[in-house]
Amino acid sequence: MLSDRHGLPVLDADAYARKLLASGTAASLAVLDRYGPQVQIPGGGLDRRALGRMVFAQPAERRWLEALTHPLVAQAFTRDLARHHQAATVVLVAPLLFEAGLETLCSEVWLVDLDGASQLERLLTRDQLSLHEARQRIQAQWPLAHKRGLADVILKNHGDLVELAQQVELALAKRAP
Repeated sequence: MLSDRHGLPVLDADAYARKLLASGTAASLAVLDRYGPQVQIPGGGLDRRALGRMVFAQPAERRWLEALTHPLVAQAFTRDLARHHQAATVVLVAPLLFEAGLETLCSEVWLVDLDGASQLERLLTRDQLSLHEARQRIQAQWPLAHKRGLADVILKNHGDLVELAQQVELALAKRAP
């Protein structure tokens, strides 16, 4: 929405993580070295679903993977923020913004907020996870109640995209000089 409707540059942590774990990268080789065929697909790449099931079931393994990827994602953000140094606003999309310590890269934090039931339902639908797997992923994040207290702007995503777009418009208008 911020990119398409407002032309703002958007940097996405999940997109960086996918690139960092692409077949043949140093990070993917480290993952394969640690977990072997359990997370390998034919051709040598990573089976991201298998890796997700493993790390969300074992918090120590999730912490290992985060220790590998979070600094690399932070480096990618820093590199690309420098590329956009002339832009008045650059959007960082980072579901684990606080957990990864990336909020230090931000002058303002917007939280897209929703209730727990909707969060669970959307995760189940989007990622085709079991209820148990979806709950594991939610529990691996800081609670939204905690994040609300750290955000500068809270966008309530309880309704449809039209409502969310209206909130984005209002938040942007408040920022305009």
